[in-house]
Amino acid sequence: MKKLIGSPGTLSGLLLRIGQCLFAAASIAAMASAFGFSNYTSFCYLIASMGLQVLWSSGLAFLDVYAIKIKRDLHNPVLVSLFVVGDWVTATLSLAAACSSAGVAVLYTKDMGFCKSLPHHPCSRFQISIALGFITWFLIFISSLVTFWLLASA
Repeated sequence: MKKLIGSPGTLSGLLLRIGQCLFAAASIAAMASAFGFSNYTSFCYLIASMGLQVLWSSGLAFLDVYAIKIKRDLHNPVLVSLFVVGDWVTATLSLAAACSSAGVAVLYTKDMGFCKSLPHHPCSRFQISIALGFITWFLIFISSLVTFWLLASA
């Protein structure tokens, strides 16, 4: 298999996984600090999706650290196919959660005017959390494309 930027077991792959963990954790923190987020199902779905993303990415980051430390190649076709499936599942869940949360945020911000009529409503925290969720999705999308390319080139 080829050595690609962002592939499992490389420093660039480790940096991608750390970025995914950090942005997903920041999205969770921003949403959890917003009062009343649990009243909206899509915001709870974003929290759950980002929580799964933190678990998946941190597990693969630890695996990358281990592979770098012992200089082991993680380009086994069975292992890469597991990475592809996991990345695509978490990418799909992250995109769905971010899009549904963005739809609710636009509805309440632009269409219904909640943010103007209720000044104590934490609309900006919702929007920050959603933006961080989209950044997380973009990083996992890069990882999923790299692992898919590795699997296809095997």
